[in-house]
Amino acid sequence: MSDGPDISAQRVSAIGPGRLVLVVGPSGAGKDTLLGLAKAACADDRNIVFPRRLITRAASTSEDNEEVSADAFQHAIAAGNYAMHWEAHGHRYALSRAIDDEICAGRTVIANVSRTVISAARRTYANVTVVSITAPPDVLAARLAMRARASDGRLEQRLARTVDETTAPDVTIVNSGTAEYHARQLVRVIKGERWDG
Repeated sequence: MSDGPDISAQRVSAIGPGRLVLVVGPSGAGKDTLLGLAKAACADDRNIVFPRRLITRAASTSEDNEEVSADAFQHAIAAGNYAMHWEAHGHRYALSRAIDDEICAGRTVIANVSRTVISAARRTYANVTVVSITAPPDVLAARLAMRARASDGRLEQRLARTVDETTAPDVTIVNSGTAEYHARQLVRVIKGERWDG
């Protein structure tokens, strides 16, 4: 289960003019795969930024994250170093305050986050696009079983996890075809190009 999020920025006006693209979706949907392909496709565009998440668990080959200890994480919160942070699957996650500078400079920042931060992010940032990446239940179950990352808890609990659906995404990608095809869809959203399905 996820605890309530915390978005640390307390500003009178929303942070902009750049865009914040938040990628959300259930475990096993393929978010990290599509983000990795999108990052490679956008590598030549200096106005598109894929920040590394900070997580209180060991880094893995499937994610581009920075591992931090629980103590270091707590100290960083106290120091105001995180733009947002949340808890999920028994781990703590955060994005560095540096994303605010990127957005203020007019860049587009793309991050894989929990749905629990969406409402606060929409209040904090001027231009937020939420992309939900999902897949059919049988595909999710197969992918999670293949991953078998014990530190994330029991498979049944992850599949049964519910979230607040009141924060509707702007775009939904059903990741049941080829990763390359769906990554191209994600890149079009990142670049602000029209995509209807």
